[in-house]
Amino acid sequence: MPISRLSLNQATVKRLTLNQTLSLCLRHEIPAVGLWRDRVAELGISESAAAVRRSGRHVSSLCRGGFFTHPDAAARDAALADNKAAIEEAAALEADALVLVSGGLVPGHRDLGLARRMITDAIAELVPRAQELGVRLGVESLHPMFCADRCVLVSLGDAVDLALLFPADAVGVVLDTYNVWWDSRLATDIARAHGRIVSYQLGDWVSPLPADVLLGRGHLGDGSIDFGPVTRQVLAAGYTGYAEVEIFNQAVWDAPADETASTVKARFARLLG
Repeated sequence: MPISRLSLNQATVKRLTLNQTLSLCLRHEIPAVGLWRDRVAELGISESAAAVRRSGRHVSSLCRGGFFTHPDAAARDAALADNKAAIEEAAALEADALVLVSGGLVPGHRDLGLARRMITDAIAELVPRAQELGVRLGVESLHPMFCADRCVLVSLGDAVDLALLFPADAVGVVLDTYNVWWDSRLATDIARAHGRIVSYQLGDWVSPLPADVLLGRGHLGDGSIDFGPVTRQVLAAGYTGYAEVEIFNQAVWDAPADETASTVKARFARLLG
């Protein structure tokens, strides 16, 4: 995959504002960026969209929507309203996808099936608005260690099964290497996702994991993941978008942002180029 398809997820340089992230990408000739809604909100959606246009950067994803598994109707309605707002933000930013982290178990319940049905129902309600605005919803599966509290979709196959219930122009899947690299069915499920992959995110699995396992993602090449075969399978499945480096790691956040951007580019070129 050529360096022209590299995207820097804003979480990798968490301490930077949206404008600082765009300036960083300009300095390092990184053509695309994955944005987070909290940083967009700081600037406001109109100014954020204008800043992106001025920078000439492409928005490969907007993170995030989802978190649908609430026990009471008022909270579910609020989540749907927030997700519809996120769809509008993604449209304004011309993002390739709105990433959905769908939610863990319903509080007070241990029923995985209930949580998954609630997620399906919520996405069904969002599809008409997504189609109206031309936004693709990206269903992301997380590693099984996040099942209880963050996402009951724990394999790419789970995400593909859900996405296939809806039109391809509205719902696809996010493939994040950190979350799915371990799965013996990964190649099969990537093939099943042909035409449905709306975002490809990269982060390495570095052992041992820290106490806060959310911060276990490392620079490409620092951990256990073999990125070449996965990337070839993703491309063979018809993916033509950007590969987005997304790292949650305290040491990376503490490093100078320009150093991080240089490392991201060098590792991408070495391992995916």
